[in-house]
Amino acid sequence: MVTTLTPLEAELLELAGSVPDPELPVLTLRELGVVRAVHVRGTETVEVELTPTYTGCPAVEAMSLDIERVLREHGVREVTVRRVLAPAWSTDDITDEGRRKLREFGIAPPRVRTASGPVGVELGPTRTRAARPEDEPVPVRCPHCGSAETELLSRFSSTACKALRRCLACREPFDHFKEL
Repeated sequence: MVTTLTPLEAELLELAGSVPDPELPVLTLRELGVVRAVHVRGTETVEVELTPTYTGCPAVEAMSLDIERVLREHGVREVTVRRVLAPAWSTDDITDEGRRKLREFGIAPPRVRTASGPVGVELGPTRTRAARPEDEPVPVRCPHCGSAETELLSRFSSTACKALRRCLACREPFDHFKEL
């Protein structure tokens, strides 16, 4: 079902989506793909639908407060931010602009998934290589030099949604935004 936005809802969706992510301020919530919808309810009330990157995401409260602040500064009297868990957020929801910004910030963006549906858990090799058999996963490229020769140092980095990797070519460590 396609929902048509009113001009006011489109404007408020753009405003809510312009809020920087509290954990990755280089991205907006729109680029991260977590602001799902804005609904105008009456003359002074707005409801924003927000889908967390995962159910235990500690940044959801900060995101909600920042969205409320931005919309109130725009003249909306009553703002409700509602967490929406279905459909679940996935790294496929990150925009191309968001992926570009992650790379420029020194974080390897999540790889684009070719299959739909649930994401399988893989506990395979910790190194990725440019020349690989077709059955191996797409390599994680270094955001600094572009090499596909990287290794996993830790499955978790500064946040649960990132892994810590190192480039075998330039030897620089970097975060990799894990695929979900």
